[in-house]
Formats: sequence, C-alpha cells, structure tokens
Amino acid sequence: MAAYEQAHQDRPSDRGGDDDVEGVTRAVLTASRLLVALSARSLAAVEDRVTLPQFRLLVVLSTHGNAKLVTLAERLGVNPSTAMRMLDRLIVGGLAEREVNPANRRETVLRVTPEGHRLVEDVTAGRRREIAAIVERLAPEQRSALIDALTAFTAAGGEPSVPADGSDGYPLGWTSDLPAHHDM
Repeated sequence: MAAYEQAHQDRPSDRGGDDDVEGVTRAVLTASRLLVALSARSLAAVEDRVTLPQFRLLVVLSTHGNAKLVTLAERLGVNPSTAMRMLDRLIVGGLAEREVNPANRRETVLRVTPEGHRLVEDVTAGRRREIAAIVERLAPEQRSALIDALTAFTAAGGEPSVPADGSDGYPLGWTSDLPAHHDM
C-alpha cells in the first residue's frame, strides 16, 4: 500500500490538463515496469525449463497453431535457423514437436505438445492472479477509469483485446500483426 500512497503523493495536483503527454508517458512507463516485473515473476517459475525467447515461441505456436518453420520464424521476427535452435531445445524438453504434414508429406509442421500448452497456461494464469490481486486493491471507480484508459491506450497501439472468455490470446502481448510506428 505504501507504493500506492507514494504514487498519489508524487502526482502533481495540476497535471497540465488533458495534454500532459509527459505525465501520461511517465505513468505508462511506471505501469509497464510493474507489468514487466509481473511477467518476469510468472516466468521465473519455469525458468529451469524455458528461456524467455523459447517461451515466446511456445506462445506463438499456442496462439496460432501448427506452423511451418519459415512461418514460425516470421511470426517471431527471427531467422529460421534461430527458430530451429529454440525449437530443438523445446522438443528435447517435451514441450514442442515436429510432425510430417499429412496434406503434404514433404513438409514438416511444428506444434506445441499438451505439456507445452500447460506450461503456457500456467505462466499466464500466474500472471493473471498477480494482476487481479493488484486490481482488487483499487476502488471501483479507479477500476472503471483504468479499463477506459487502458482500452484506449491499447487500441491506439493496435493491440488486440484479450478475449472476454478470460483466455489470453497473446499471453505476453506479442504479435507480429501490430503496426510499427517509428518517429524519425
């Protein structure tokens, strides 16, 4: 609770109106630091089994389903050889596997095993529990304001919404479908 009180003490009473881009940017950066810490803690439980890049590969396969190596590498934004090295380690760990494409026997498709799906679900559930515990400490009107603000923020950034059924379509927010925006 001390951090919550400190955040409210540090907030200037006059926020500069609706155009306080710097204040909003600072608040979002602070919140993102918290969210990264929550994500890191959720991954710490499985760090003996997978690295962050390997987990990301599992997330992409879990989200998009079976894929050829080239497609998987494109979705991850890595070279196919890099994706193959990550995948090889996941295969050894029983979290992913290769199989011959029944529609085209010359192709190999990659998929997450049931154990790999469980790992992704466990990490995601841990992160969800930690976020829920923080949200529960907010007053109802703060929760409503946070929903509005975060919905607008993620929409402006092109991030797809989490499905209403409670599943996390992108457990760590990675998708290659987001528009890139760079100020030069």
